[in-house]
Amino acid sequence: MQNQEGIRLQKVLAAAGVGSRRSCEELIEQGRVAVNGIKVNEQGRRVNPAIDLITVDGDPIAAAAGFIVIALNKPSGVVTTMKREDERATVADYVANRSDRLFHVGRLDADTEGLILLTNDGNLAHGLTHPSSEVNKIYLARIKGAVTKTEISALTTGIELSDGFAKADTVSIVGATPGETAIEISLHEGRNRIIRRMCEHIGHEVIQLVRVQFGPIKLGDMKLGKTRVLNHTEVGSLYRAAQLVKDEAAL
Repeated sequence: MQNQEGIRLQKVLAAAGVGSRRSCEELIEQGRVAVNGIKVNEQGRRVNPAIDLITVDGDPIAAAAGFIVIALNKPSGVVTTMKREDERATVADYVANRSDRLFHVGRLDADTEGLILLTNDGNLAHGLTHPSSEVNKIYLARIKGAVTKTEISALTTGIELSDGFAKADTVSIVGATPGETAIEISLHEGRNRIIRRMCEHIGHEVIQLVRVQFGPIKLGDMKLGKTRVLNHTEVGSLYRAAQLVKDEAAL
């Protein structure tokens, strides 16, 4: 039932950065907008963005409800916590100017650089890190020594660590210099220091580790220590990855 006291749908879409008011009206006319899983193609529909799930082409408009996701290129030495525990820098320091209560999505150990996501949507943070979602992460690692095909195979076949079986989804060699090898490794689990321990198991110490992708979101050319707010399409892809929204085709 339509909320007669809500906000006009096209105004909510425009405020969320989907486009101009007119272009948002065109999206509605084309049947590309849905509210709570039901397509809307008439103008003037009123919604409550705090409780209604609004999607465009199946992508949730999280910003309409005040939800945001921030990508941070975390430097080495920065601790993944929103509370200061000692003198070390934390990921919270990079978003200290925001009033939102933010959650970090999973963790990177202090020595690992790269992409980490922060959000004020606790359901999204939980969904992206829950084992059932199997969200893939991709890392670039510089490791000591020359890596053999047998060792690569061991990582993808699986190895037994002190806290259980561990297996990479894919591993590929992307470069090599005397005494070092650069590998790209993807996996969908997030146990503590898992990549470092897997590499140590096959006899190679990790010199540098950088996460370059989390689910559908890529680090790209974002500079170390910088942040950016994800757009509504990127946020929508995360909701899909976390299995919090159905595909538009299924509506």
